Amino acid sequence: DSANNGFSFKGIKDYLDGYRSGKLTPSQVAKNIIAVLEDCDKSTPPLRAIVQWDREQIMLMAEASTVRYRNKCTLSYLDGIPVCLKEEFKVVPYHHRVGTVYLGTEPETEDATVAKKLREAGAIIIGVSNMHELGTGTTGCNPNRYHKTPRNPYKPNHYTGGSSSGSAAAVAAGLCPVAIGTDGGGSVRIPASFCGVVGLKGTFGRISSHGSLPLSYSTVSVGPICTSVADAAIVYSILAEPDPLYPYGLNQPKATLSDMCAPDLKGLKLGVDWTFFKACDAEVLSICEKAVEHLQSLGASVVEVSLPEMEEVRVAHVICILSEMRDFLQPDFNKHFQEMSLDTRANLALASQFTALDYITANRQRTRSMRFLREIFTTVNCILTPAVACTAPRIYDSDLLTGCSDSSFTVRSMRFMQLGNFTGIPGLVVPIGYSTAGLPISFQVMAKWWDEAVLLRIGLKLEQFRYQTKKPTIYYDILA
Repeated sequence: DSANNGFSFKGIKDYLDGYRSGKLTPSQVAKNIIAVLEDCDKSTPPLRAIVQWDREQIMLMAEASTVRYRNKCTLSYLDGIPVCLKEEFKVVPYHHRVGTVYLGTEPETEDATVAKKLREAGAIIIGVSNMHELGTGTTGCNPNRYHKTPRNPYKPNHYTGGSSSGSAAAVAAGLCPVAIGTDGGGSVRIPASFCGVVGLKGTFGRISSHGSLPLSYSTVSVGPICTSVADAAIVYSILAEPDPLYPYGLNQPKATLSDMCAPDLKGLKLGVDWTFFKACDAEVLSICEKAVEHLQSLGASVVEVSLPEMEEVRVAHVICILSEMRDFLQPDFNKHFQEMSLDTRANLALASQFTALDYITANRQRTRSMRFLREIFTTVNCILTPAVACTAPRIYDSDLLTGCSDSSFTVRSMRFMQLGNFTGIPGLVVPIGYSTAGLPISFQVMAKWWDEAVLLRIGLKLEQFRYQTKKPTIYYDILA
């Protein structure tokens, strides 16, 4: 409970307290959300976090939850909790557009596994959230008619980050305390960092991505974006398990939250490659270094490690993700080229230049990098880095009309993200402060495969480092 310093985001516990005490019902909350959804897209500029929603669907789920609270037979900690899912997932009855104008011409009739699990847990799905077209960028810029570019709740003339752009904006603006995104090159962690909320990329295969568009089958993980580490842990514990429809995660060990609430970090070894760590803006570096000292003060020891071949990792990750996307989107590229944004066309055109030899070499690099990590994780429990090397960039007027494509920004924003996607290890980003311009700055912790529990344990302690939470410029208090 961090409500001692003025503003704090409303999380799962705040909703549950209201429901259990009888002060609030899920139906009342749903009505508030509908009013806010109507309002936030009429505002100037429009928030554009949720791109499809349906009053009737929201009320149906809320009313069923209200009855369960009345009868004291709730389904889980997510019962009555508002959530949204990135448009990359199939969610009945919405269109599965994946940020485009040409996909999802008919409403969906079948849920993705995560949507199904959230329904079974009693959550209120408030709609599907905006995303960078086909997940091909890290800004969230999407000028097309169905989507428009979502705004950063902290500074509406700045980007949210991408590609799970609407998911992070919805959580930071208070529309829902939980959103689900996908992460193939930082797509959960970059927008969570830019919007000052928590983002967890699970181990590759940990949370089923069945029912999401299979853009890149070897790099994409699913994960929650939440207002706190505790909430991310709750959502993770409900979603993380094998899914017979998703073969990549079938042999995973059981997800645990062991030692998550340990009083200190004694006995933990935190690995830092300082050369790599320092490759970020001065403002980001200075606060991230202090966060490392904070973790040390709680009993953890910091061990210098060397992350080898990071430039090779960067190139190989790009070859893998873009080759796989190009392979999957080849028919779209031929048939719908004119309907794609300039950014998407440029990335897919670049991908067409990679050869089979490049792809094979990149995957050999993956094997090498996984072997290096296996050795590193025999000496440390986790690896620390800044989350993103810079803060959220500005939106220019021309971007809203034509989109934007800035490869040097894409490279910078993904710098600390790619290792996790390339090798499949889990990563957690936690907001730790703000730039002088008032934009959020975040910190990243990565651990060995399937060890999300240690990330959450360290994440809880990182939250204590942030001495205040600033209220976003765009913020709706659904519980008020």
